[in-house]
Amino acid sequence: MTHCEEQIRALCQALLCAGKTLATAESCTGGGIAKALTELPGSSAVFLGGAVTYTNALKESLLGVPREILEQHTEVSAPCAKAMAEGIRERTGACLAVSATGYSGPGGGTDRDPVGTVYIGIASPRACFAERFSAPSGATRREIREAVILRALELLLQEAEQL
Repeated sequence: MTHCEEQIRALCQALLCAGKTLATAESCTGGGIAKALTELPGSSAVFLGGAVTYTNALKESLLGVPREILEQHTEVSAPCAKAMAEGIRERTGACLAVSATGYSGPGGGTDRDPVGTVYIGIASPRACFAERFSAPSGATRREIREAVILRALELLLQEAEQL
């Protein structure tokens, strides 16, 4: 069993025991977190679903990310990641939500947030926060996405254990 599979199994077990549910809002991971979760048979007991909002227009319309956040901070920012997680949590009724927005490459990136920078948001009744994740220099698009998915699962498990 891979580390990712162990994380998913532990996450689903923690949510199941607590009677809680989960939803995802993804941009740069393209649904990868949701895909990883649904690889586990029985995950439907805790995973409600998610949204892949690759454009700012969908981040606004589907998740309710305020235009001001996108204009002032951009879609690759902690405020956007938090708003995405809060938005999917509210719209699905899930107890726990995760989001990912960033630059998985090979293009994009800025001096402040180069390729490999991803903001992971977590929203629950207990907390709403975002973590800035930086992939190792030289990582490929696939490696960046895989690392972000694993980190998102770690953050979800940490939060689920607090519920």
